[in-house]
Amino acid sequence: MGQINILWADDEIELLKPQIIFLESKGYTVTPVNNGQDAIDACKKTTYDVVFLDESMPGLSGLETLYKIKETQANIPIVMITKNEEENLMEDAIGSKISDYLIKPVKPQQILLSLKKLIDNDRLVSEKTTSNYQQEFQKLFMSMQDDNNFEAWSELYKKLVYWELELQQSGNTMSDVFAMQKSEANTNFCKYISKNYLKWIEQPDAAETPVLTCNVLAKKVFHLLKQDKPTVLVVIDNLRLDQWKTIQPLVQKLFKQVEDDTIYSILPTATQYSRNAIFAGMMPGDIEKNLPHYWRNDDDEGGKNMFEEQLLDNHLKRVFKEDIKMHYHKVTNFKLGEDLVENIGNWMNNKLNVIVYNFVDMLSHARTEMEVLKELANDEKAYRSLTLSWFEHSALYEALKKIAVMDINLVITTDHGTIRVSSPSKCVGDRQTSTNIRYKTGRNLAFEERDVFVIKDPVKAKLPKSNITSTYIFAKENNYLVYQNNYNQFANYYKDTFQHGGVSLEEIIIPFATFVKK
Repeated sequence: MGQINILWADDEIELLKPQIIFLESKGYTVTPVNNGQDAIDACKKTTYDVVFLDESMPGLSGLETLYKIKETQANIPIVMITKNEEENLMEDAIGSKISDYLIKPVKPQQILLSLKKLIDNDRLVSEKTTSNYQQEFQKLFMSMQDDNNFEAWSELYKKLVYWELELQQSGNTMSDVFAMQKSEANTNFCKYISKNYLKWIEQPDAAETPVLTCNVLAKKVFHLLKQDKPTVLVVIDNLRLDQWKTIQPLVQKLFKQVEDDTIYSILPTATQYSRNAIFAGMMPGDIEKNLPHYWRNDDDEGGKNMFEEQLLDNHLKRVFKEDIKMHYHKVTNFKLGEDLVENIGNWMNNKLNVIVYNFVDMLSHARTEMEVLKELANDEKAYRSLTLSWFEHSALYEALKKIAVMDINLVITTDHGTIRVSSPSKCVGDRQTSTNIRYKTGRNLAFEERDVFVIKDPVKAKLPKSNITSTYIFAKENNYLVYQNNYNQFANYYKDTFQHGGVSLEEIIIPFATFVKK
């Protein structure tokens, strides 16, 4: 720790000599003054690390002095010290962005603790976080078994996300160790999915089958429609659990959270498949079979998610055997976001209001194609930060503020997550092979067996089968599928981009949260 300079302003500064001597014995340098004006003048001449400020000095009060100091040094930490414990005075001081608040008589240890919080907080937090993670490391390692059940894998992934955010926040140096541990977890998770996924599709109601995107409405949302208040379902496309944990505190400021859960995306973990499955309440193969006019295969022309509202309407009628008053609104551009903010209050006479927000998905695609976004979101931490910045200034957040005062159920979830890919894997297919680099469907596919999860019979996975010999392959972990033609060019182009469609913790285990009015 370098030399820390403290300015202490108090009209009874002589009585504080013992405290000042104590601080100087700990290596701090203290400049004492006995009035507000001298404190202001001192701050104009010298940059201090901390200012201790008596609230009830004659002449300029502590709060008046605080405002003047902040004009000169806006970010300087100021600790207000007072004999007065009145609530309104504390609120004024806190509202003036003080860093700490102490009540006289102050003991030396109180002052030292305040300084530790303000000056040495980052180092202490980083050291403590490192220590805690090292203690947790072995427990996490031992829990990474591919014979876990889906609940154990959800809990493990939640812990990994927690530690990822903790290590990031503390500026910790353990990131390389954590990255290796997360990679190990993904390796075992992919083994688990390879063993169990087809069983889930065959037995969707079995105890060992998680809630999947194809049945999430029936299992976790539709019961809310029986209540005498509207339900708002928000589906933020392509939202990972770590991104959700970054924006969740903003939602918790507005609403009371009653459920903080995870669900599993179906395969492929891609919008065309998983989000259509959400609204239809069916697997993609069943949509193609039963509602063929609402399904588009990978090689078909046009948008693949054009009929979500119709699929949802059909789903509601199948379940409730009556018309459910419902409104559906998809936001894919700024104007539709404005419409959301302007009209959301008028929709609350509906039983169900669905908002699909496409920004995060557009962000991941744009980052692949635009150099400026690669710079802004060059790693996981920056990607989360960009998501948070979007949400704070988004039409979605403004809309949620408008309905926070209403008696509603709010559900927030997504269709799938995304992973940053780094390991190219060679793949060969004919012209009809799909183009997504995390999964491929087609006939006569050639690939590296170790890098993919293979489904040779799409019917068993309830996936569309465009050809009698069609196969699906899903890239595992951080692999991405690249054709042999122009291999190096495409391998370099897609390396370190955020992609979805395959098998990983980040893509499959996704957030599901419910809220009510505070």
